[in-house]
Amino acid sequence: MEWRLSDSPGPEKFREQKSAGIVLASIFWDQEGILLIDYLPNGQTINAEYYLSLLVQLKDILKEKRRGKFTKEVLFLHDNAPAHRALATQKKLVYLGFQCLYHPSYSPDLAPSDYHLFPGLKKQLKVRHFSSDAEAIAAVETWLDGQLTEFFFLSGLQELEQRAKKCTELRGEHVE
Repeated sequence: MEWRLSDSPGPEKFREQKSAGIVLASIFWDQEGILLIDYLPNGQTINAEYYLSLLVQLKDILKEKRRGKFTKEVLFLHDNAPAHRALATQKKLVYLGFQCLYHPSYSPDLAPSDYHLFPGLKKQLKVRHFSSDAEAIAAVETWLDGQLTEFFFLSGLQELEQRAKKCTELRGEHVE
């Protein structure tokens, strides 16, 4: 309810336009840039089986994109999602030669994508409206392509080193 004169017009109501659906992206990156982006098909969830297929793709992409830099093991950091903790995933990581770095639960201050990659992306996409998933995906990829590879991605991993040291000094307390 609102108070107004009887002859004054009612409040203007804006009709919200529905946005495109939710697009879930798995983004794998290193100090040189994006390695793999996978967009989860609608109606599907990321389970261990799906995640294993992404890890195999990632290994192949590493061999191709980082030729000559690929050694026996890859230091690999991911969070503690159920698909990441699954026994089949752990076995596949060992088989592929990925050495997992420990990631404490509920520690976004030690997840480079959470503190470095996604904030800028979210800021860029926040004010935009997308009429389709394809339009949202194109905007994400345009933003990622626009980052200065030689500085942007490396600085995110350098910050991880600083944050990990600070976390150790604080005996596991949150950095931020």
